[in-house]
Amino acid sequence: MKIAFYDAKNYDKNSFNHLNEEYGYKIKYFDYKLNEDTAKLSKGYEVVCAFVNDTINEDVINILHEQGVGLIAMRCAGYNNVDFEAAYNKIHVVRVPAYSPYAVAEHALALIMTLNRKTHKAYSRTRDNNFNINGLQGFDLYQKTIGVIGTGKIGQIFASICKGVGMKVLAYDKFPNETSGLHYVDLPTLYAQSDIISLHCPLLNDTHHIVNESSLNQMKDGVMIINTSRGGLIDTEALIDCLKSKKVGYAGLDVYEEESEYFFEDFSEEIIDDDILARLLSFPNVLVTSHQAFLTAEALENIATTTFESIISFENNHELVNEICYNCDKKNVCKPEEQTKCF
Repeated sequence: MKIAFYDAKNYDKNSFNHLNEEYGYKIKYFDYKLNEDTAKLSKGYEVVCAFVNDTINEDVINILHEQGVGLIAMRCAGYNNVDFEAAYNKIHVVRVPAYSPYAVAEHALALIMTLNRKTHKAYSRTRDNNFNINGLQGFDLYQKTIGVIGTGKIGQIFASICKGVGMKVLAYDKFPNETSGLHYVDLPTLYAQSDIISLHCPLLNDTHHIVNESSLNQMKDGVMIINTSRGGLIDTEALIDCLKSKKVGYAGLDVYEEESEYFFEDFSEEIIDDDILARLLSFPNVLVTSHQAFLTAEALENIATTTFESIISFENNHELVNEICYNCDKKNVCKPEEQTKCF
């Protein structure tokens, strides 16, 4: 089996090459993102490995299909960039549903801690021999209320961490997990009572811009908003308006709805043309990280392992347990008994 690996970074190459000593696949790494122009590079490969910011629309799907690609292996949990209707009956699509929920949950807490206690600003000051602590005041997380939107594995682990530091947890999920022990409320209640709101839900039609002008106006003044899930969950222009009015007191963002052009790349010597992103970066109470919540040694190993196992299953015509397709349930996740309907 030959694998065309798109948007390859050094950490990808290291983790996949290390594990491939066991599997022995032929991998060609491309620095380019997958799109209409680069899809032609996949000729002669049976599998394409892609990431969250690759373009996998109908045109790309058709090019891959015409060149004999039978499997798109997403080395991530998200899949909102894939046109499943176009892939239906043409190409199988698999993902990595759980690489390390702890990594993402812990990064969300890191954003909260950093924004609150301003450790990033303290670090910059002391590096310049400035030991003044004016302007670095935070607040106790103990007994504060945090609203967790989305209670899959990541959301549940994050809620557990928050309980560990003494926070009160409110939860919302379209499909509540009644065995989780979480206190579920409706969204208006969560918005009104939460000091901090953290997003851990997938990007679907009904969650797109779940944080918008209307929902922001229902929140407490000075609320902290954390997003380590998908950029499209937040209407960024509405968030900026509320940052300017001080309705939102803090924002910690590991994702951005128009991130594909910038995230994972170095633009330190260039001017950011995206006015909305540039505006976000100008706020002293906004912390943006470059989609790094997943980036731990354990997560990278799990991503590589799960991806290779899916490729082995495809190669041997076995059940694709991590397949996603157009003809599936409300979450676009294949149930094993339904996978025969995909092709």
